[in-house]
Amino acid sequence: MSCVQKQPTHTHTHTHTHTHTERQKYDSVEFSLLVLFSGMEGDPDLQFLLKGGDLLKVLSPSWKKTRFLRLQDDCKTMWRESKKTFKSCQTFPVADIQEVRMGRQSEGLKKNAEEQAECRCFSIVFKGRRKNLDLIASSEEESKQWIKSLQKLVSNVNNLNRMQTTEHWIFSCLRKADKNKDDKLSPSEVKSFLRLINIEMDDDYADMLFKKCDKSNSGYLDGEEIAHLYDLLTNREEIDVIYGEYAKTTGFMSADNLVGFLMKEQREKATLADAQKIIEKYEPDEQDGFLMYLHNVEAMILNPEHSEVYQDMQQPLNHYFISSSHNTYLTEDQLKGPSSTEGYVRALLKGCRCVELDCWDGSDNEPVIYHGYTLTSKILFKDAIKAIKENAFKTSDYPVILSLENHCSLEQQVVMAQHMSSILGSALVTSPLGDNMPTNFPSPEELKGKFLIKGKRLQKLEATFANKAADADSVDVTEEEESNDESLKLAKELSDMVIYCKSVHFHSFKDARKTLSFYEMSSFKEGRAVKLADESGKSNDYIRHNVEKLSRVYPAGSRTNSSNYDPVPLWNAGCQIVALNFQTGCKEMDVNQGRFVVNGNCGYVLKPSYMRDRSTEFDPITLTRGEWLKHKILHIMIISAQQLPKVNKKKSSIVDPLVRVQIFGVPADVAEKETSPVDNNGFNPAWNENFQFDVYVPDLALVRFVIEDYDSTSDNEFVGQYTLPFNSLKMGYRHVPLLNKNGDLLPSAGLFIHAMVLDEE
Repeated sequence: MSCVQKQPTHTHTHTHTHTHTERQKYDSVEFSLLVLFSGMEGDPDLQFLLKGGDLLKVLSPSWKKTRFLRLQDDCKTMWRESKKTFKSCQTFPVADIQEVRMGRQSEGLKKNAEEQAECRCFSIVFKGRRKNLDLIASSEEESKQWIKSLQKLVSNVNNLNRMQTTEHWIFSCLRKADKNKDDKLSPSEVKSFLRLINIEMDDDYADMLFKKCDKSNSGYLDGEEIAHLYDLLTNREEIDVIYGEYAKTTGFMSADNLVGFLMKEQREKATLADAQKIIEKYEPDEQDGFLMYLHNVEAMILNPEHSEVYQDMQQPLNHYFISSSHNTYLTEDQLKGPSSTEGYVRALLKGCRCVELDCWDGSDNEPVIYHGYTLTSKILFKDAIKAIKENAFKTSDYPVILSLENHCSLEQQVVMAQHMSSILGSALVTSPLGDNMPTNFPSPEELKGKFLIKGKRLQKLEATFANKAADADSVDVTEEEESNDESLKLAKELSDMVIYCKSVHFHSFKDARKTLSFYEMSSFKEGRAVKLADESGKSNDYIRHNVEKLSRVYPAGSRTNSSNYDPVPLWNAGCQIVALNFQTGCKEMDVNQGRFVVNGNCGYVLKPSYMRDRSTEFDPITLTRGEWLKHKILHIMIISAQQLPKVNKKKSSIVDPLVRVQIFGVPADVAEKETSPVDNNGFNPAWNENFQFDVYVPDLALVRFVIEDYDSTSDNEFVGQYTLPFNSLKMGYRHVPLLNKNGDLLPSAGLFIHAMVLDEE
């Protein structure tokens, strides 16, 4: 085939949507099966889930109650029956499942299920902050069947393309709107359907839409009439306009036309061979091949080359920004919230490479982790180390730094060292790489699959090579110890594990240059760090300091609600380990996720060359001329959005969306502009508004698209957002995926924009 079709003229045997036969299935379970399990309608694993069964839900050693669990007919929602009075059932979307864990792997099952039940246990782990669902099956065989079936279902849901996800969601709403289940839609049911998909229409317009589809004049819609309603609602006029501009031959876009589009609009180098490959990949389905291509990951806003590890990973460790977490064990606030090993699991799976462990003496000579002098709950140190070991390298192969906040007695420090040695084994770095005293950090590449300990050390590393005695005058302390524990004694076994990240007190940049070795690093409370980063004349000193040393920044103690500070000024100053409260969904965490979404989400992003140069003159505040100054003009057109979620779950609640475009970076680049709101339409709002931004230091800039539900009487409510580095933004017509407040993908929602970056003359 030589063309991408706009209107299909023939049928292929593997078509997924819009054939006459399939339109007869739109109101049946078979449609859901077809979308989720193409060619697998009779799949036994799917049938097992649709049938469901009894499982034991586990909350404590004494609380184990039978619950009936099954997949609903929409094939995207799990239904759970509860025995509670006034609470007959609960549901949760399959898309909310992060993973299904076999055995007693969750914190809850380790505590609350007997060891002999290991083979019958499994956990459903959710995205975000929702607690795990810990379950026990009646037999090992049944447990394996649940795990296998759920994992297959989650995999299929996660692998749906954007158009399949959208269609599945729309038809689920159609099924919900059909109140009497007669496979027909009355006028009132059509209005109910419109509200479900986030559109509020006045009665006259809704009646006009109904009559347009009611070809039979029967007073209800069925079969082809429902399909026609679907086509009217999902037609993308903006795509039609773009397609028509380049589809020079009647009804089709030739390879020549496609090359013209790719080069002129998308600013991509493209050949006829490239265009032919795209045509062969996206033309055969009876969906609009052009729209399918624009929904493809390779054609979206993030440069696909940057979604893999593409940077030089052979530079010294301190030449990278490192994704870092503060008080990783906490899942809520800093005063009375729960501590959990799940905090480590979730942070590591999001690409975090530096986690924190606050260590205190526990009973039975077992160290514990919790936020000292507060009411937060406690977890065993060894359980945290086990969870870290099991999950450290699932998302990224690059090294994990364990930042120890050590408040333990000498005796329990020895136990800490024993646990880390036995659990982490050879993956724990306990001596410098090579035979001689190092003069610089090893690279992330050299440290793949390794753990580094950050903490106090009794002596200089040089002493181990020169056989010198320990420095008895050492006053090295970590941040909380500065005021609380200066007299804390350190066990040699634990001290010897600190190689490349020795915690020391910061006095001044001059003192650090004069007295500190490369591996001696300081932690800065956010207030002091921001002052050093923002102070005129000091910011360049901070950058030069971070060319040679590592710096860690952590939130102020006043942030008891686990709120976060702005990480951008600290990155501008070259700070590598900017630790945030990962459990808190907020703008700052969105920006952090945007910073590290590139380079394969490996948790390491290479700093620009001028932030790795000892003699650099770069100053983000004064912004003198230099290689960092690359003035760009960013033109953004906000065109439309699709399938935005409801903010308020009430059926009558419809969002009034507006789009805000924000630039983060050096102070000269910080900017924000917003569209006007669109009333009562979260399904397919259109804006067609243009913005222009000046960006002077693109290497450090980030672009954030955020959609909010406009409210004239109170603060707008968050709908979804996406943040990415300026240099990873693709030009042309692009779909922007949207993430929820926890940083997880909103499956069918999206924003459609046009972007252009020009050099300022």
